[in-house]
Amino acid sequence: MENLVNMELQHIYNGKKVFVTGHTGFKGSWLISWLHLLGAEIKGYALAPSNENDLYYCINGDSICTSVIADIRNKEKVKNEILDFNPDFIFHLAAQPLVIESYINPVYTHEVNAIGTANVLDALIYMDKPCIAVMITTDKVYHNYETGQAYKEDDRLGGYDPYSASKAAAEIIIDSYRKSFFNPSQYSKHSKSISVGRAGNVIGGGDWADNRIIPDIIKALSNNKPVEVRNPNAVRPWQHVLEPISGYLTLAAKQMEDPIKYADAFNFGPYLADNITVQVLVEKAIECWGIGTALAVQQSKAPHEAGLLQLDITKAIKELNWKPILNSSIAIEQTITWYHTVLQKTMSPQEITFQQISSFLNQQQ
Repeated sequence: MENLVNMELQHIYNGKKVFVTGHTGFKGSWLISWLHLLGAEIKGYALAPSNENDLYYCINGDSICTSVIADIRNKEKVKNEILDFNPDFIFHLAAQPLVIESYINPVYTHEVNAIGTANVLDALIYMDKPCIAVMITTDKVYHNYETGQAYKEDDRLGGYDPYSASKAAAEIIIDSYRKSFFNPSQYSKHSKSISVGRAGNVIGGGDWADNRIIPDIIKALSNNKPVEVRNPNAVRPWQHVLEPISGYLTLAAKQMEDPIKYADAFNFGPYLADNITVQVLVEKAIECWGIGTALAVQQSKAPHEAGLLQLDITKAIKELNWKPILNSSIAIEQTITWYHTVLQKTMSPQEITFQQISSFLNQQQ
């Protein structure tokens, strides 16, 4: 077990109570797996996974945490579950995370992403112990001019599509609660430290969501069909899912060290030179899969999505001593390896997930 954990993070999280919203989702399942290896006591709050192949079921998530299946929009339920658990840390990941879905259900997207965030923060007002909260938003909270600039944490927020707008709204809500109820200048009175993690486009094993690039690739290649993409020339800050999770865990650890200084927003993404197009991602995935399936571009009237998006991660590097570990090629290779391993049944999903966390930690050292 010793080689599976980072000793510094283990010292922080071992035996601590950690409340994770969105724990049944793709990123949430990877987060609770890592927290489990760190020895944390975990309580999750989320909707049930949408299908039997979802990562949470595959890793036997109920054996890793206490799971509460409920809607983040239920204010009283959120409050009661948080207060009952009385956590040391909160990681808020619960969200409607898909751009395409946000066009279909815009009001629901705003309710989940904006009001759901307010519900979590509101519950913190009633806690009578110190608590550190990392609120997870997205790289898409920035007003994107698509000029090639890499966005910094203090750049203008905005959102063209409903998903991006809902996340920008969540950021405004977070900032308001932090100033109104959890002001860092009054930390001695409320003892709450609220930060924000903004991550780029994550990839990794176990993602089966609709309208996401890696699941679409795996489904196509598994059935020996061409991979179809909506926007092959779009540039994204692709990163393996463990990269932002390491950032969230590091940020919360820093907040424990200095809850005032680190009650702030931080970008987590790849180095700028490592941003690649959707087409390059697909071609690399096909190469790793080992089958020469051609890329087919889907010419459709898809809703608007940003064509160019880049994050400036200087602040996280300088202030948190965090940095990307896996370049895009390795991230894609490890993602395809996860699916290959699970589909060929050479390892269980939980085993390969734990193994890849271990490998990631070894590369951090």
